[in-house]
Formats: sequence, C-alpha cells, structure tokens
Amino acid sequence: DFMQASWDIEEVQAKGIQHLASFVKDKSAFPCLLKCTEVVTRAMKTHMDSLELHVEGCTLLLEILSQALEQGVMMALDECVASCLLHTVRKHSENEEFLSSLCTLLMMVSASEVAAENLRKVGIIPDLLSILRRFLHNDKICFSCCAVLWSLAVSENNGDQAVLESAVPVTSAILQEHLQDGVVAESACSALWALSLQGCVTDSDCEPTAALLLDALRMNPERAVLVKNGCLALASLVRLSETAALAILLDSKGSGIELIKDEYHLHFDEPGVAEALCLLMNEMVQYDEVMLDMRSQKMEKLLSEIKLQFPFS
Repeated sequence: DFMQASWDIEEVQAKGIQHLASFVKDKSAFPCLLKCTEVVTRAMKTHMDSLELHVEGCTLLLEILSQALEQGVMMALDECVASCLLHTVRKHSENEEFLSSLCTLLMMVSASEVAAENLRKVGIIPDLLSILRRFLHNDKICFSCCAVLWSLAVSENNGDQAVLESAVPVTSAILQEHLQDGVVAESACSALWALSLQGCVTDSDCEPTAALLLDALRMNPERAVLVKNGCLALASLVRLSETAALAILLDSKGSGIELIKDEYHLHFDEPGVAEALCLLMNEMVQYDEVMLDMRSQKMEKLLSEIKLQFPFS
C-alpha cells in the first residue's frame, strides 16, 4: 500500500523493495511475496532511469521466483509484467553484468507457458537475439537466453516464424562458441531442437547445423540431456531435408552412425536417449540411399540391442 500510494517517488519505491527483500528468508512470508511481483515490476517500469532500483527489483524477483520453482509453484506472470521486463532489457541492453541477472530472471519467468506466451506477445525475441550477438562470449547470458528461446519456440501459438528463423544462425553461433561448455551447449541444442521442430531451419542451413550438432555430441558425450536433445534436433533436421541425413553419414570428422552407436552404449540405461536415437534412425530410413548405408553399417544389431534393453517401452 505504501508503494502504491506514491508511484512517482523513487525513494519510496526503493525503500519498499528493500523492505520486501528483508522478508525473503522468512518462509511464512512467501505467499505474500508472491503477490508483490506486479508492484515490484511497476516500480521498475515507473522509474526507468534508476539502475539501482532495477538491480534491487530484479534481485528480489529472482529470489521470489527461485522459491516458487523450488516449491513447484508456477507463476503465470501477465502481459503487463512481460512488457515491463522487455522495457528493462531495452534500457540496459549494454550493461553486461545486469543483463546476466535479468536474463536469468527471464529464463525463470518463461518456465510458465502463460508467461512465455506473454513474453512472445510483447516481442522480446529480437531483443534477446540482439543481446546474444553482443555478448556471445558470456556463458551465463547465452545459457539463459537459449532456455528462453526454447520456451518461446515450443509455444503452440507461434506467429513469429520469420523472427524465429533469424534465431537459428545466432543459436548456432552460440553452440559453436561454447562447444566445450556442456551447460551452454546443452541449452543451445535444446533451442535448436525447438527451432528445427518449428521448421525454422532453411534447407541450406540443414547440413552445417547437423554437423554442428554432431560436434556437440562428440564434445559432450557424457551429458545425457544434451545427447537426447541433440538427437531430437537432428531428427527434426532430417525430417526437413535429406541433406541433413547425408551430413550425418558423411561427416568429415567421422561416421555419424558410429557416433550414434557410441552414444547409445554410453547411455544404454537412459530410456530418453534410446528413444531419441530411435526417432533419429526412423527419420533417416525414410531415404532409400541413407537406409542402404545404415544397413551396411549393421544398424539392425543396435536396434535389436535397444529392443532387448527396453522390451516394454
């Protein structure tokens, strides 16, 4: 009430946010803090020139959302909050340190389907891509933004085809830049899977994208989620174009089929990985030339192994 009575006084908003932040450690205050998100974001939007207020507001929202996710509470923040976060991103588009926190906040917000849809509606994707181009070297920003892109791309009500298509080269650049960083590579593979699932990868990009995904699998063989999402992304690419299937067979760094076999044997007890590999192989055998090559490389043997390992799946 104190904050709402004096929107225009920056000091009142700052003191209010600081006081609310003092309740974060008190578990019994959590239900009340959940109701404060709109007040905090409105204070941030009203005082767009105050970096200090934005930093404190963002920190408080991160605390509230972290607790919400820990307790399994999904916060479906409305379009007004999404709009405020977009304005904040634009205001601080060159402040790398603050953007790291802000992008983490966006990632948490986008975990809710409703909130992700609201972020999409207010048009945040071009701003995310702009941030990624500028801070390609920043692993924290790249990880968070790829997670947001994944949430926005898998939305069923997607009307941003052209915008999403422009996300493919940026996401590929992130994967190329952070191939050895398993956490970021995993997030980028997930984003590429969502983008390829929406048919956003052009025919000319299918081959280089497939080669890049194979590189990610080679560099991070122990990461089951990356292997699963990388294979799902490859399956989507193969569905779009035969050139992706041929790229897997004829990869200059070694046979993609041998890589698939190695990944399965490394994760033979992971049903998600096995399912993704089967989906990829199923897409590949739709092309006669590819199927003949797979047969010559004894893929039936691997399929039989998978069938024995998961007889009831």
